[in-house]
Amino acid sequence: MKHMWAPWRMEYIEQIESEECIFCKNDEQMTVIKNENYIILMNKFPYNNGHIMVAPIIHNTMIEELNPRELTALFEGVQLGVKIIKKVYSPDGINVGINMGRSAGAGICDHLHIHIVPRWNGDTNFMPIFNDTKLISEALEKTKNKFINALREIENGE
Repeated sequence: MKHMWAPWRMEYIEQIESEECIFCKNDEQMTVIKNENYIILMNKFPYNNGHIMVAPIIHNTMIEELNPRELTALFEGVQLGVKIIKKVYSPDGINVGINMGRSAGAGICDHLHIHIVPRWNGDTNFMPIFNDTKLISEALEKTKNKFINALREIENGE
């Protein structure tokens, strides 16, 4: 078995164990937009460049617990997230997914959130296949700045 040194993963592991909710603590470094209904955050441990998460402001909720207004607002956030990603990256496709519960793959179980992941034809190279390693080629801060600029353009009708 090969081992790869990945000390940054400890931050992720400790974050999962933490009682502080990443969607509630309002980390400005990771926040693309927050309003009264939803928050769009950069994923600190992305599957691909531009991976974001959208969460309702209401904490500790499952999708079936949202009322119709909350559900509509959440999916307005998802729609906006998709528009931002398309404007910045023009991906070939986009994955939108919800993991509810640890056995379903949720790393953060206590706050409903939706992943939006841009995808490109051929975006999987040999690294995940041979080394179980994913390469992310752009710094989160740079991606976030692109997203905020795109958000401004979308809000201005551009």
